Amino acid sequence: MGILGNVFPGVAAKRAEAKLRLEEAGIKQDVLMAKRAMLGSVISQSCMGQTASGYSHGGASRRKSWAKKYHSSSLSPESDIEENRKLLRERSRDLSMNSPIGAAAVASTRTNCIGPGLVPKPKVDYEFLGITKEEAKEFEKQVKKEFALWAESTLCDNNDQNNFYELQQIVFSDWLKNGEGFALIKYGEVLPDMPYRLRIKLIEADRVCTPGSLDGSYDGFNTRKKNGDVVMNGIEADKGGKVIAYHVCSQFPGEYNQGEYKWQRIEKRGKNTGNPNILHIFNAERAGQYRGVPFLAPVIQAIKQLTRYTEAEIMAAIINSMFSIFIQTENGEGITDFKGVDGEEDGTGEGVEDDELEFGYGTINFLKTGETVKAVESTHPSSGYDVFAFTMATHIGAALEIAPEVLLKKFTNNFSASRGALNEKWKAFRMRRKWFVNDFCQEVYVLWFNEAVSTGRLKAPGYFNNPLVKKAYTNTTWNGPAQGHLNPLQEASAAAKRIEEGLSTHEDECVAMNGSDFDDNIRALENENAMLAGARAFLALPGGSRKGEDSGKD
Repeated sequence: MGILGNVFPGVAAKRAEAKLRLEEAGIKQDVLMAKRAMLGSVISQSCMGQTASGYSHGGASRRKSWAKKYHSSSLSPESDIEENRKLLRERSRDLSMNSPIGAAAVASTRTNCIGPGLVPKPKVDYEFLGITKEEAKEFEKQVKKEFALWAESTLCDNNDQNNFYELQQIVFSDWLKNGEGFALIKYGEVLPDMPYRLRIKLIEADRVCTPGSLDGSYDGFNTRKKNGDVVMNGIEADKGGKVIAYHVCSQFPGEYNQGEYKWQRIEKRGKNTGNPNILHIFNAERAGQYRGVPFLAPVIQAIKQLTRYTEAEIMAAIINSMFSIFIQTENGEGITDFKGVDGEEDGTGEGVEDDELEFGYGTINFLKTGETVKAVESTHPSSGYDVFAFTMATHIGAALEIAPEVLLKKFTNNFSASRGALNEKWKAFRMRRKWFVNDFCQEVYVLWFNEAVSTGRLKAPGYFNNPLVKKAYTNTTWNGPAQGHLNPLQEASAAAKRIEEGLSTHEDECVAMNGSDFDDNIRALENENAMLAGARAFLALPGGSRKGEDSGKD
């Protein structure tokens, strides 16, 4: 300890202890720095692909051969969607019109989700409203009659062309092809056959665009107004991102023969009522997404490639079906007065040049001296085409949540497999039907209900005073096409068993079996049974008419 240790042993001990702590701290620091250096080396090596851990060994690999040419990037919904939306929309519409698979995907989804139209079934919350069940039933009957008066007339359409259920089909098809649909809320005049002023005007998604965009394409820039609001691809949002207005072009962008382009700013909701002035029907997939993506977007490439392959196989089959004759003459000159095959006309008005050979249905060609014809064997149509096409349809259907059997309308599997395919696809159909009801059907229904109450055609006390009362009156379900059945008798027995065990209701099973209304079925059965009872009683009377006999005399 030295002199200090001899004179002040306590101080020396404390100093020794402090020195030991510093040495230990230094050792710990060195260890920590070494660990950090090691970790940095691992990270560096991982980034270089030399080592792998977690996802870097698989989907996030940079070194593996498959990954070196896998270039991917993802940005905001605006960058990923808006810059490509116009092209996706155009290609989607093309495939829905010109590709069998594309048309089948759109048609099958529309038919199963919407069919002839989704019909409302009022379900008034009578307990909350404090009315009896019988009063609620009578009110629901009146609602159905009044709504049918409006919905089943083409006067509900601003263009007076389609009824409400046909408008549903158009809007849903627009969503499938364009990724979205728009409906303007208009109010017309009261007419002798139409006591309601509510009108629906459908517009194509292309017409909702930023003012000045002559072709509806995305220019990469957003228009910022003085108050801070932003207009992006026809949709105006405030500083917080809330949609407040839509900009609608007076005509379809890109068509320059219809006069001057004008844009109308339509506020999303009325300032006084809060009711929507325009409905935007689309299914957002990302947070912050303002415009829709076409239904076929993920499978555009696959459908186009399958279409091209199919066209090639068809062309090969056509070529193989052609039968041509080649005649070799001694002098190498053909018969100049030969007029071709009877009943065949080219229709073009153009003949074949002397030095040309024609290949077609029943054509005859005369060869020159020295010329010969060798047959070319074709391996088309390929024997594996059917398997390949079904496999591609399976991949396309999987992306669209449509079973290949449904997409191709080809049910060749056993009962269990087909049943499983139907059940799985109907999960997607119900989901799409649900959001469509929320975005379009129910919104329109509430707007109609508002007018019906305000004009006194429906009596709903407290309707405009309490949102809960309004919701209780407008509560409804929307019924559409049923799932369909592979074995109706077996499934009807299963439905009866579920009702018996309390697992389901008559109403739910009616909707599931054939999309019918249980109350309507009961009323129809009551009428039919009464008519049958009357007929049986009449036939049992002496002198009652029989088949083939007159029921009375003049």
